[in-house]
Amino acid sequence: MYSIAMVIIFVLGYLCIALEHPLKLDKAAIALLIGVLTWSVFIVFGETDIHEVGTMLNENLAETAQTLFFLFAAMTIVEIIDRHNGFKVITDKINATSKVKLMWLIGILTFFMSAVLDNLTTTIVILSLLRKLINDKETRWTFASIVVLAANAGGAWSPIGDVTTIMLWIGGQITALNIIKEIFIPSMVSLVVPLAALSFTLKGELDRPAENSEKESLTTPAEQKGYLILGVSLLLFVPIYKTFTHLPPFMGMLLSLGTIWLVSHIQSTHSQGEKKERLSVAECLKHVDTSTIFFFLGILTAVGALGAAGQLGKLSEWLRDATSGNIYVIDSVIGILSSIIDNVPLVAASMGMYSIDPNVAEFAVDGTFWSMLAYCAGTGGSILIIGSAAGVAAMGLEQIDFIWYLKHISWLALIGYFSGVLCIYAGL
Repeated sequence: MYSIAMVIIFVLGYLCIALEHPLKLDKAAIALLIGVLTWSVFIVFGETDIHEVGTMLNENLAETAQTLFFLFAAMTIVEIIDRHNGFKVITDKINATSKVKLMWLIGILTFFMSAVLDNLTTTIVILSLLRKLINDKETRWTFASIVVLAANAGGAWSPIGDVTTIMLWIGGQITALNIIKEIFIPSMVSLVVPLAALSFTLKGELDRPAENSEKESLTTPAEQKGYLILGVSLLLFVPIYKTFTHLPPFMGMLLSLGTIWLVSHIQSTHSQGEKKERLSVAECLKHVDTSTIFFFLGILTAVGALGAAGQLGKLSEWLRDATSGNIYVIDSVIGILSSIIDNVPLVAASMGMYSIDPNVAEFAVDGTFWSMLAYCAGTGGSILIIGSAAGVAAMGLEQIDFIWYLKHISWLALIGYFSGVLCIYAGL
């Protein structure tokens, strides 16, 4: 009975998050409540030993904390760049006034950036750019949603572009060169199809926000360019650092934050008055969106409780039995489920259920099952805005309404997703 209660709490909380605007609720508060309540039911009414549950909670907290530190550090680095007006260097070079032209430019840029960085960091960076380019809220929501689609698609074909591909790469199920070769075209198709569909409906010219001349006067063009180059270089350094040290990505991000923080501090000691105060890292930290951090905390904690209680494992077993082991159906359904439940525990459960088998082509290293799993788990989260780290970040940073995304973007993500699936099935 306790497992049913946990699922009910999660579903009700999910509905409250989806309907936050009509209900006038705060999604961060709801996420925290369902995170704590699911674990409370599990530890009070569950049949597992209390000490074992405590160990599970600690493990979940350790995994969640890595994501939160990564997110917080990345958001702070982006805020430091923005505070020094570094993104002006890029926005001044983007002359596109057509919404369609900018949509394709942002989509392709995000697609390739997320493969080099990762989908979460790329989303944070590109959303910061969009605020300089687009004034109208709903238009910016549309472009932010495109960023989510592109970031998840770009992360799926790179061994370092998404948490799930990193898991499969480290686990030995896929190799770096093969995942690029096998999944690049399906991932590109999953983005191009929605962009092509939007090209027929997205009309008009862009309304750019007014430039803040007071903010520009605090930094010189050399400082703006310097902080942009330094910040982006440090973000690009994160996957390199992970590759060589094998430490979790958040360690590289904290190292990058410490570096740019130190540079900013040293520079501020030679500044005076308002410039010293407004460009300090302490001031930047005040503008980091902490409600998004708490939203992530609640969602990941709740999903961790469902995983610890065994619901996700049971779901994977049921899926295997219901599909008679058809790998295309299993991977496709996992992708759709990842739009509701975090893709990390779903992929982890799949890795636990299916072992690498060199005697079975689909389950051998670089087998179709593993490559398709990387694609489906990565891009399927775009179907709902809450289904991926990139989507959750966009929802928090831009305050995108869940129902709005469901009405305007989900169908685009869905046709893109299944277009990529067909490419894999056809062997493209």
